[in-house]
Amino acid sequence: MKSAGLYLHIPYCVKKCSYCDFVSFPSAEGVPADYCAALLTEIALTAEALPEREYATLFFGGGTPSLLSGAQMTELLRALRLHFRIRPDAEITVECNPGTVTEEKLAAYRAAGVNRISVGLQSSDDGLLRALGRIHDFAAFEDTVRLLRQTGFQNFNVDVMHGLPGQTGAQYLDALRRAMDSGATHISAYGLILEEGTPLYRTVRAGRALLPEEDETADMQDAGIDLLEQNGFARYEISNFARAGFCCRHNLNYWANGEYVGLGLAAHSAMRQDGWTRWSNTEQPRTYLARLQAQRRPLAETMRLPPIEEMFETVMLGLRTVRGVSLAGFQARFGAALPDVYGEAVGELRDRGWLDESALVAGFLALNRRGLDLQNAALQYFLS
Repeated sequence: MKSAGLYLHIPYCVKKCSYCDFVSFPSAEGVPADYCAALLTEIALTAEALPEREYATLFFGGGTPSLLSGAQMTELLRALRLHFRIRPDAEITVECNPGTVTEEKLAAYRAAGVNRISVGLQSSDDGLLRALGRIHDFAAFEDTVRLLRQTGFQNFNVDVMHGLPGQTGAQYLDALRRAMDSGATHISAYGLILEEGTPLYRTVRAGRALLPEEDETADMQDAGIDLLEQNGFARYEISNFARAGFCCRHNLNYWANGEYVGLGLAAHSAMRQDGWTRWSNTEQPRTYLARLQAQRRPLAETMRLPPIEEMFETVMLGLRTVRGVSLAGFQARFGAALPDVYGEAVGELRDRGWLDESALVAGFLALNRRGLDLQNAALQYFLS
């Protein structure tokens, strides 16, 4: 039976960060009961409407999923197991912001089956955290890590950002060192993307905050990659590093252009249903709740992709990974050889020195380190 992933979107935060453009809303009272009730209804309706699949990963994203109470998490996971075929060894991840968990809550999560936590540190500098609108300081991160250990969580990720307003390379490397020292098994080290419409975007445009120069940001990234790899964290995707055996299985499925089902406000899904099909839920909270109260799925858009678009998606996502796109997997999925479909593009990558030649010999189309830095430019050759 085919294996897939499940994603649940929890669109509530104590406070929205200044750089965030995700569909999320501030909530001082945690996750509203009516939203959890709607999720329970959507779980049942969606499972009934989809082909039978085995689910190997569950991921609670947001927003701040760690605002869910222990009882809410327990009820959601019970419903997911009731309606979906979830593997006994499934990876179950919950995103967590420091300052939003207690020992009691984490113990309830673990008892319910959660076995992986992703902690949003972003920076070890309290001044930078305040400038980003984060609700925590570094001490709160340390407290969260202590609680994870006390409740038995050994597999956890730490998010760290570079390219922040006023950030120095030394501050970025300090955050990475402290993340490694915390006992993290996985580190997501990614650059700030200044999204139009966010408070931080307006602040930068008004000249009240200065981003590092492009070369400075690139130097931060390169120094961070070197530091992580020197300390046992292997880069396996553009922004993700893991100790041996701790790559995020949920994201690996996504980068392989695998099937996944998204539940919750604004969630997206992809599955083979008479062709490769993508669909998304409404982004309007009132519409989401009203449709599910009426026992209707909260769909906003459904698209069936032609094979050439599915091929491009497969290459686009696969080239984010160090491993790259499996030539045998591409052939099996599409009945065509990748070099035959994209021969000119592969030639362009080779001419520019962006191709990982050793990976190609091993049966994968992959970018080398320079190519990964320029992945967006590399993809343009697959569109022509």
